[in-house]
Amino acid sequence: MFHAPALRSWISSSRSPIIMASKSKTHRLHQLSGTALQSIAKRPRTITTESYMKDAFANYAGYLNELNEKRERVVKSSRDITINSKKVIFQVHRISRDNKEEVLKKAEADLEAVKDQYISRLVKELQGTDFWKLRRAYSPGVQEYVEAATFCKFCRTGTLLDLEELNAGLLPLSDPAIEPLQINVFDYLLGLADLTGELMRLAIGRISDGELEFAEKICRFSRDIYRELTLVVPLMDNNSDMKTKMDTMLQSVLKIENACLSVHVRGSEYTLLGSSDPSFLMGVPDMQS
Repeated sequence: MFHAPALRSWISSSRSPIIMASKSKTHRLHQLSGTALQSIAKRPRTITTESYMKDAFANYAGYLNELNEKRERVVKSSRDITINSKKVIFQVHRISRDNKEEVLKKAEADLEAVKDQYISRLVKELQGTDFWKLRRAYSPGVQEYVEAATFCKFCRTGTLLDLEELNAGLLPLSDPAIEPLQINVFDYLLGLADLTGELMRLAIGRISDGELEFAEKICRFSRDIYRELTLVVPLMDNNSDMKTKMDTMLQSVLKIENACLSVHVRGSEYTLLGSSDPSFLMGVPDMQS
């Protein structure tokens, strides 16, 4: 029989190599893991998620700031085009049977100045960019320019200035190496819709000046525009602006028709030629609406 102390001594002596080996192995593992962690800690850090997001948002902020500044400049150019195009329209309204050539020559020179000074600035600002993003910023000025150009063209030739001819006049303003800024169909039609209001005022003025044939020509021209647009507008996307202008256009056409009709039906009751107040021809007291 073995004695208990001897047994314990034998067990301790027999297990001691295993325990020592286990402790040694564990120690080595700790050393290896510590060395690995130290090497990871010493390794230079590359880009992190936080710095990447910060750089990305800095780029986005820079792009939006630049776009907003460009939009402000485009809005300013659009206002200048609108103001000076209106001056051209006012110049055309000074026309009479005695000064037609003089007035139109001055109006056409002013219109050319609008193109060279203000449209050219807008073209340079938008060249090389996705100008559809800024269409809302410059659309009012372009519409007013279309209205002035088509108004001059009608008074000169009695015909409509089409979009291709209008854009052909803008090509010299653009760099041939870059996509040119061209007036789009939607802005052209919106400007054309505004034209009937000016034609209505012109027709009333021509009736008061005794130019009845010219007034009837304006009436036919305005009806043709309205009739053609009634076919086009339902096919347009996002045509809410156009629908509003179509209602105003109809009122202008009706006023021209009523004025011309009154001349023929009731002309014998009044001394119409040379009258400075043709408002009675319309059956309404105020012709400025």
